[in-house]
Amino acid sequence: MKRTLSVITEKDAGGLVRIISLITRRRFQIESITVGACERNGYNRITIVVINQRDGGDSAKQLTRQLRKLINVVNVKDITYLPTVQRELILIKLEVNFQERADILNLVQIFRFKIVDVTDYTLILEITADPGKIIALQKVLEKYKILELIRTGEIGLLRESNVSTSSLREYPHAEDNFSQFNQDNIKDLFPQEYQISMEEYDYF
Repeated sequence: MKRTLSVITEKDAGGLVRIISLITRRRFQIESITVGACERNGYNRITIVVINQRDGGDSAKQLTRQLRKLINVVNVKDITYLPTVQRELILIKLEVNFQERADILNLVQIFRFKIVDVTDYTLILEITADPGKIIALQKVLEKYKILELIRTGEIGLLRESNVSTSSLREYPHAEDNFSQFNQDNIKDLFPQEYQISMEEYDYF
């Protein structure tokens, strides 16, 4: 089963190595890992997509607990079934003739991608979208000759609205618990700051 983990960690040269080492030791396959700055100075947010090579969901829970114990890791959250905004960037270089170029241009409005480079025989497409839409576009483009392709890997943030198709399928009554979801998310990420925010804001 595929799992998406959101990790907040202090910036540390060896931190990413420790995370990858733990994941591989636990027999998880890493599909993508994306590291970047987050809202807090001196910290990174890492989005990791892993494939569970064992049966059942217990091993994924154990992985989350083990990651939390690593040095410099502030928090780990399994956001696989939580309401999230997920995006990924992909660049595709295609070899095309005149007719194929016209066909691809007709797809621009459907998939809303950008053409960032054009020559007589090639096109480079840039697409930023949720992973499902990117996979759909890749299938459409399979009949063309793909010269090069690169994907950044997924990034994701929890939706404050708590509404998404996948999460509602997994938790059909989640729409009745909006405020509780928000409260739990903040409390899990920054427990000390949560106590202060509860005194400052009255909408929880």
